[in-house]
Amino acid sequence: MAFNSNNILIQNISGADLRTFHVGFDFGKYRNEEFAEKLMDTIVDFAFGFHTGILKQYDRRKLKEAAKSIYKVKGFNEVKKIYLDDNSEIFDCELKIEDKYLKRGEFGEMILHLILRDNFESLPLLSKIHFKDTDSAVVHGFDIIHIGTDPGNPNKQTLFLGESKVYSRKDNRAGENGIDDLIEDIEFHFKKDFLLREIALIGKKKNAFDTIDDYTDLNTKEEYQEFLNKKKHWFDIFEDVENGNKKLQEFFDSVTIPLICTYQSKIFEGVTDETNQSFLDAYAAEVQILKARFDEKLKGFGIDSGEPVKTNLNIILILFPIPSKKQLISALHLKLTAQQNA
Repeated sequence: MAFNSNNILIQNISGADLRTFHVGFDFGKYRNEEFAEKLMDTIVDFAFGFHTGILKQYDRRKLKEAAKSIYKVKGFNEVKKIYLDDNSEIFDCELKIEDKYLKRGEFGEMILHLILRDNFESLPLLSKIHFKDTDSAVVHGFDIIHIGTDPGNPNKQTLFLGESKVYSRKDNRAGENGIDDLIEDIEFHFKKDFLLREIALIGKKKNAFDTIDDYTDLNTKEEYQEFLNKKKHWFDIFEDVENGNKKLQEFFDSVTIPLICTYQSKIFEGVTDETNQSFLDAYAAEVQILKARFDEKLKGFGIDSGEPVKTNLNIILILFPIPSKKQLISALHLKLTAQQNA
């Protein structure tokens, strides 16, 4: 594992199309701080990907640089001010900032990054934070672009195109609203014109990596060469699709779509032990209801001639209930702010 988050994150369901996670308790207290610390371990990997090499170890300067780069994303500072300056509970429906920063934000992407790295053994192919920091260019519409082994076929390589949502709702419908927004993402992002534009944008970053000749870390040089070989494989495919030498339908045979909904849930109220059977029963019931909602809405898509069939997409729904979005996001902002000012 890249970050050993299985010490914090408990995986309840590990199915072909559904994964569920939650964080447990220690002496009756929810392990919010521990999970936030684990996410902080990912910030260099998340912000810079492998564009400048495989960074298994990095100094304080690199951590500071990564933290600053995340806060250069539009809207992120505005969200930080609300979460750190307002002591009351905060619900997404009450806030005025542009919705996409409230429902997703880079912390939602960071959670998905962590889960993919540790549970799917993926590698980050592109980091939008890196490019936003270096050339201010829009890189891609997907929250995460990773590469790795197909979860359903260990002999097959896959491209992970991920989407993330982080939700809170006063009416306890955070999970339902997150599911509905993920369905909207599928409808918007998995259309032929959008995908071809994204593939073209991704393809332009083909040379945005250190060459092996410029690579100085002898401890990871062999590993980095292996990554470059995998990177070349995928960029060759992007080029073939863009040039019309490979059908988009064939491309999709090698695509996995992880969709994560991190949402505030009332199942944690009054709970001090994640092994409590009533909690486990409530947890299982809630995630199955959300999965059924997702499946039903996915079946509602029509079949448009020449477009990807939505129900045939290789989707993995990841559900991650939390007791308080405000407590988690506030802890992350505090830690990230401290890191960039270190």
